[in-house]
Amino acid sequence: MLSVFTRNGSETPTPLKAKVTGAVPDWLQGTLVRNGPGLFTVGDTSYKHWFDGMALLHSFTFKDGDVYYRSKFLKSETFKKNTGANRIVVSEFGTMVLPDPCKSIFSRAFTYLSNAIPDFTDNNLVNIIRYGEDYYAASEVNYINHIDPHTLDTVGRINYRNHIALNLATAHPHYDEEGNTYNMGTAIMGFGRPKYMIFKVPAGASGKDKNQQPLSQVEEVCSIPFRSSLYPSYFHSFGMTENYIVFVEQAFKLDIVRLATAYFRGINWGSCLKYDKDDVTFFHLINRRTGKAVSTNFYGDPFVVFHHINAFEENNHVVFDLITYKDSHLYDMFYIENILQDSDKFIENNKIFSPPVCQRFVLPITVDKDTSEGTNLVSLEGITAKAVKQADGSVFCSPDTLFVGLELPQINYKFNTRKYRYFYGSRVEWSPHPNKIAKVDILTRTHKEWTEEECYTSEPVFVASPDAVEEDDGVILSSVVSLNPEKPPFMLILNAKTMEEIARAAVDAPIHMDLHGYFIPSKDTN
Repeated sequence: MLSVFTRNGSETPTPLKAKVTGAVPDWLQGTLVRNGPGLFTVGDTSYKHWFDGMALLHSFTFKDGDVYYRSKFLKSETFKKNTGANRIVVSEFGTMVLPDPCKSIFSRAFTYLSNAIPDFTDNNLVNIIRYGEDYYAASEVNYINHIDPHTLDTVGRINYRNHIALNLATAHPHYDEEGNTYNMGTAIMGFGRPKYMIFKVPAGASGKDKNQQPLSQVEEVCSIPFRSSLYPSYFHSFGMTENYIVFVEQAFKLDIVRLATAYFRGINWGSCLKYDKDDVTFFHLINRRTGKAVSTNFYGDPFVVFHHINAFEENNHVVFDLITYKDSHLYDMFYIENILQDSDKFIENNKIFSPPVCQRFVLPITVDKDTSEGTNLVSLEGITAKAVKQADGSVFCSPDTLFVGLELPQINYKFNTRKYRYFYGSRVEWSPHPNKIAKVDILTRTHKEWTEEECYTSEPVFVASPDAVEEDDGVILSSVVSLNPEKPPFMLILNAKTMEEIARAAVDAPIHMDLHGYFIPSKDTN
C-alpha cells in the first residue's frame, strides 16, 4: 500500500539547493534537523517493523530566502556492524536477530547468555535532542549519538549508564527558559531497586572544554518506584509545568521476565509490551524544584499514551493534555507486512484501529482531607474534566476530549509549561499514516487543515516570528513526500495563523518519511 514508507533511503551528503515557489519569510533563518527510519533492507535481510529501520538524518537549512537540503545515515555502531556484515546482525524493536546456526554450540551459548540482560541497539532513529549546546540523535535506549547539526556527521556514541543509573531514557525531553534540559528514564536491571527517574542537564553543561560531555553534569531530580518490579509502565514522553513534572504511569507495560528471556525464546522486544485493559492509570505530580511528589493518589481509566501535548498550572490545578488510545494496536499496524498491504485490505484488517484522542486532564494540587466523598475538585471554568474524591482519599480523574484524530502534536514552544490555546499535528483518520496537517483551537474547539492529494506530511514544527505578539504568529514547517513519482518531495511552509501555504521548496532528491525533529535558529548554530 505505502511503499513510500518502507523504501530504502539514500544520502544527499552535500547541501542541495531546493526550488522555492512562493516566498520564504526573510526572518526564517536556521536549520530543521529531522530523524527517522531510512534503511529497511541490508543485503538479503530485511527489518520486520517500521520503527526498526536504520536512522537517516536529514536537514533543511533556511538562509536569506533559500532552502538547502542534506541527508546522511547516522553512523551508529549498529549501522557499522550491519553494513560491514552486509546483513542485519543487531536486533531491533520488532526484529530479533538470532545466532548464526553455523556457529559452534559454545559460541551460540555465549551469545544467548550475553543477551540475558539486553545491550540495546544504538540505532537512534526517533528524535533530535539537545543537552547543553550539543545535539544528539536519540531513541529510547541507553545510547545516544552526538551529531554535528551543520554537517549531519556522527561525532560519537554516548552511554547514559556512564553518567546516571539508567537502562532506558525518552527521546522527548523538555527545555526550560534557562536552557536546562529535563528528561526521564528507567532503571530496570543492575541499578538496585527498579525505578523511574527524572533528571536534569544544566544549560551550561557543555562547558568551554569541547571534550566535556554535557551528561557529565547530569543531576537527578527525583525517582518514582515501580508499582510492579516485573511490569513497569512504558512511557514515551512526560509532561512539565512551571513547578511540576507530570508522569503518567499507564497500563501499557513492559514484561521484564519476557524481555530478559526474549533472545532465548526467539521473540522480539516489541512483543514484551502488553496492554492491561483491567488495570488503571496513575498520575504522578512531582515538584521539579524539590523532587517531592504530591501525596494525593490520582488515577483514572486505562489507556495508552505516547505523546504529551502541553501542561500548565492554573488556580492551584495542574492541567495537562495527552493523546490517548483505547488499546495498543498502533504498534502492530507498523509491522512492514501490514504497511505493504493494498489499501482496501489494510483498511479492512485495521478496522479495530483505535483513533488518537486529544484529552485534557486536570489535577488539584492540594486536596482538603475534610472534603466529602464524591466531590468534583476541579473548579476551573469551561472545563468538563473531573477529579472526584474517593472514600479512601484518592482522586479519580476523567478527561475532557479536545479533538479526535491527530498525532505528532506540536505547539509554539514558547508556551511550553504555560496556558496555551493552539496545537498542531498530523491528522490521522482511517489509518495512522498522516496526510493532513491540522491546527486545533482549544478555546473554540474548531480546527483548520492543510492537505494535498497524494501527499504525506511529516510532524509539523512551529517556528515563531521574531516580532510575534500572538501565540500563533509564526510558520509551520513540514517535509512532504508524495505517492506520485512525478511529484518531487518538498518542504512546506504554512502561515501558522491561517494554515495557508506561504511557500514550498521542492527537492530534487529522495526524501524519506521521518518521525521527529528540532529547529535550530541560526543564532544558535553560529
